[in-house]
Amino acid sequence: MTEDTAFRDGPLTGLRVLDMSRILAGPTAAQLLGDLGADVIKIERPGKGDDTRGWGPPFVKDAEGNDTRESAYYLCANRNKRSVAVDMATEAGAALLADIAAGSDVLIENFKVGDLARRGLDYASLSARNPGLVYCSITGFGQTGPYAKRAGYDFLIQGMGGIMSVTGDAEGQPTKVGVGITDVMTGMYAVVSILSALRVRDATGKGQHIDLGLLDVQISWLINQGLDYLTAGTTPVRRGNAHPTVVPYETFPATDGWFIIAIGNDGQFARFAEAAGRPELAADERFRTNPARVVHHDALIPLMHEITKTKPMGEWMAILEAAGVPCGPVNDIPAAIDDPHALGRGSRVKQAHPVAGKGYVETLGNPAKLSATPVTYRRPPPMVGEHTAEVLAELGFDEAALRAKGALG
Repeated sequence: MTEDTAFRDGPLTGLRVLDMSRILAGPTAAQLLGDLGADVIKIERPGKGDDTRGWGPPFVKDAEGNDTRESAYYLCANRNKRSVAVDMATEAGAALLADIAAGSDVLIENFKVGDLARRGLDYASLSARNPGLVYCSITGFGQTGPYAKRAGYDFLIQGMGGIMSVTGDAEGQPTKVGVGITDVMTGMYAVVSILSALRVRDATGKGQHIDLGLLDVQISWLINQGLDYLTAGTTPVRRGNAHPTVVPYETFPATDGWFIIAIGNDGQFARFAEAAGRPELAADERFRTNPARVVHHDALIPLMHEITKTKPMGEWMAILEAAGVPCGPVNDIPAAIDDPHALGRGSRVKQAHPVAGKGYVETLGNPAKLSATPVTYRRPPPMVGEHTAEVLAELGFDEAALRAKGALG
């Protein structure tokens, strides 16, 4: 690899990732590695492929307006990958995957604990052939502990992990976050762990096994709410859009809808009071400091509602921005993605696609902005087995012989 091509696709150019995961957490991790330049080989079941391909509608439409098998859910976490269809239930298929792993830097899997050991695809078996392999296992509850053999899904883990107990209106039912946030955060932790293990591998020549459980991740990012319990022994509760320790920091009514005021310090609150024509609020001992405002939250917020519901959102945001008070709209998803600032930062990515009727699909942009080795968008989310022949030939395997053995379904 020459100096000019060393990082042509991103900082991870030259790394091979064997993605044996499905659904969201593992694919999210593999997509991020792919965005950063890694060659990601996605292993799928012949025919059906990743479970999320059927998680729709919506699906990509073909030229006649018919649904394809490419769901929006699948598209969200599978760009920058090459799909190879392998039947790992066959001896030949499992052997092929072991051979590919022998030449890979990273393997990501999210099978139930013990499933891959039966096929000789566990870390112990594969690392014996490839000591430098970084092997990342993602499960609901981790490789050890009393729940290790249970299946785990994001919604279930949000409930068990505490986040639903602090999400939603105070008088309403516990509420999940609107996207699979535990899966996404697990994917983020997976990437951090993988890159850390690769640094050790590069120094020592030895890979390692990474054990990530969704429940562990969910509990870890309870963050300040978890520490409220550990510090004070009190149980955090649902507060709607209010913040437990920063006030005022929530949604407020205008004449034409709701908007956010997010005041993070006493100076900002004083500027709000002045801009709102109520300077006496900042002088009131109940509201002068943030700790006092937290204690007297239920007295302050109704007063602020009476103030904010006298003007439309646009007028309030102009007034408050001019005063240096953090505020903003509650956008729906189209407004968020198509905001001029978001578009300018690359919120939408178009990629040519072989079956999409309009000739391309769109995915959400990667937020990482690396000045010297930027992320790249080289491949759209692949169709099932789209690159089987290409990858097998590149790696020196005999496709016809593998098909005869049933390895490819």
